[in-house]
Amino acid sequence: MADKKGVSKLTTKKKVETKPDKGKEKEAAAADKEKKDDKTKKAAVKQPEKPKTPQEKSKTPQEKPKTPQEEKPAENGEKKEGAEAMETDGEEMMPIELPPFEVIIGERMNPCYFKFQFRNVEYSSGRNKTFLCYLVDVQGKTDSIESKRGYLEDDHAVGGHAEEAFFREVLPQYDSSLTYVVTWYTSSSPCVACAAKIAEVLRARKKLRLIIYFSRIFLWEEPDIHQGLKGLEAAGCKLRMMKPNDFIYTWDTFVENEEMPFVPWEDCQENYEYYSEKLTDILR
Repeated sequence: MADKKGVSKLTTKKKVETKPDKGKEKEAAAADKEKKDDKTKKAAVKQPEKPKTPQEKSKTPQEKPKTPQEEKPAENGEKKEGAEAMETDGEEMMPIELPPFEVIIGERMNPCYFKFQFRNVEYSSGRNKTFLCYLVDVQGKTDSIESKRGYLEDDHAVGGHAEEAFFREVLPQYDSSLTYVVTWYTSSSPCVACAAKIAEVLRARKKLRLIIYFSRIFLWEEPDIHQGLKGLEAAGCKLRMMKPNDFIYTWDTFVENEEMPFVPWEDCQENYEYYSEKLTDILR
């Protein structure tokens, strides 16, 4: 009997010792929960991007691959010019060969040319041409035997000025038994070289009478221009500035005006007076 009671007591004591502690269970549960929370946070940070479906991929704009020319960096931000600029689609375009320079001769000029080239502004920016309208009256002993009318156009950028071309193209021959009365209406006064050549022609052709009306004085500030104009006057050439009425006459006589009247620009009279004073000072 004593042995049975000892056994039962021992058994009861073992059961009491193996009974779980509720406080420790709570602490263990709290630790497990913290571990799970940490894993959840790490998963949220490192979660890979969900792969796109084929439909989503088709909506995403794809960057066009750059060509070798586009990948090449620009050199100092400069644009290509000349032969490099003329290369397109791998083909090199040949430069255009310009025709040889020619003085244009006609009866009536384009109205736009007249309005731009003959405008009597102080500084002729962009006006690198000379337009020369001419009237020629060849007189015999008793009456006129021939008359000519027309205009010439040149380009100062390439040479061959209209004043020189007039004596080569319009009036190449001279008969000392006849009298030549020549009137010019020009968009600009002669340059130094042309003034010298005109004076030379007048000294050689004693019966040639020349009067020049010009819209502007070419480089009126230059002393060489002053000397050239004085030389012209000394050779017998009459020099005049174009008045508003002279512009109207030139428009009616030498311009394809389609019977439209010419209305002088607002400062036409004022600019005429300005240039007239300059010409007077130069020839004084």
